[in-house]
Amino acid sequence: MDQSVIVDRGRLRRKLSFWRVLAALLIVGLGFALYSATAGDFASRALRPHIARVTVSGLIQDDTELQERLEKIAENDQVKALIVSISSPGGTTYGGERLYYSIREVAEKKPVVSSIRTLAASAGYMIATAGDTIIAGETSITGSIGVLFQYPQVRELMDKLGISLQSIKSSPLKAEPSPFTDASEEAKAMIRAMVMDSYDWFVDLVAERRNMPRSEALRLADGSIYTGRQALKAKLVDRLGDEPEIRAYLEEKGVTADLPIIDWEAPRSSSLLFFSDALSRLINLVGYGDFIRAEDLRNLTGEKLFLDGLISVWQVGRD
Repeated sequence: MDQSVIVDRGRLRRKLSFWRVLAALLIVGLGFALYSATAGDFASRALRPHIARVTVSGLIQDDTELQERLEKIAENDQVKALIVSISSPGGTTYGGERLYYSIREVAEKKPVVSSIRTLAASAGYMIATAGDTIIAGETSITGSIGVLFQYPQVRELMDKLGISLQSIKSSPLKAEPSPFTDASEEAKAMIRAMVMDSYDWFVDLVAERRNMPRSEALRLADGSIYTGRQALKAKLVDRLGDEPEIRAYLEEKGVTADLPIIDWEAPRSSSLLFFSDALSRLINLVGYGDFIRAEDLRNLTGEKLFLDGLISVWQVGRD
């Protein structure tokens, strides 16, 4: 091959590499600029009087970021009321407890409405009780008041594989219950006592917040789930409806009906979600939002979910 042809090809490759890098930087730069502009728009809107809204969705855990966000909402004089929008089957009892207290701190300073969307069960309902009023849809699912502790049992599988696990413990209840051995009666009694202690706290909370005798709260706290219509009859919720009913309630509390509702969302700049959101906004801007969704991009960040301790969660299809 002629030497001049080889040199020309090398130059062409370098030029292509340069333009590829430049195009990639341009896309990232546009994404960051677009994201920053959107964040700035939120900041400018939040500087005037408004109704804040936070969303609790998915499994509930110890969410320190949301707790800090609620603290900022409580201290912000421009926030005249708070809507807590809930779509959750529940989660850890501790996570629900901390969010409950954080919402109550907001309620000490401004009206709070709990809005039950599709589902607010178990710890999701626990959070809902923190609101000054609870508004649900007619077919929303709520209730499932109770506490659950589960652990796997793999002893039979290990026996089939010819695997055994030996242990030396400081006391019989250490590391109990174990997935490798059948739980002793003492271990079961220990776990049940812990579950019932948290359950009693939950029942007392429902009785206090819903202004009902403890015996009535205990009757409703058998793990049953209810539609919004059933929950209204049982006095677990106060009204049925959506935004018009929420605004009507807030107007009764002196909150102007024409105030805008602004979503106080979690900041994303501290993780890879920042980049995925910026890229998603850019994709939508150029007209390809129907092909690539933000949720798909976020899945690439590999978010993981860990649950520790007691849980209060509604489970479908248990045997």
